[in-house]
Amino acid sequence: MAININNLSNNNQVTQNKQAQVKQQSAQVATSNAQPKSPNQDSVSITPQAKQLHEMQKKASDGPAVDQKKIDELKKAISSGEYKVDPEKLAASIAKFEFELI
Repeated sequence: MAININNLSNNNQVTQNKQAQVKQQSAQVATSNAQPKSPNQDSVSITPQAKQLHEMQKKASDGPAVDQKKIDELKKAISSGEYKVDPEKLAASIAKFEFELI
């Protein structure tokens, strides 16, 4: 088996060149990773409808609790026929409710 001693220094030089390239590439990668990237800024916007819904939910939660005693009295009055509906008062209440929705 013969060894070519003429190309030993040439192979060594190629290896050194490749190592230098690898070091240079890894240095470039390291510097690009070290540079802080500007973070994306998030933003949130709330629509007028969402604000209105939030206000309605707040009003509903602040409202009075259910009066079970009064409900039971009304059920008893309706079932016995003692509860009378005033059509004019009912119409006025419906109109008022519709007007408040607009």
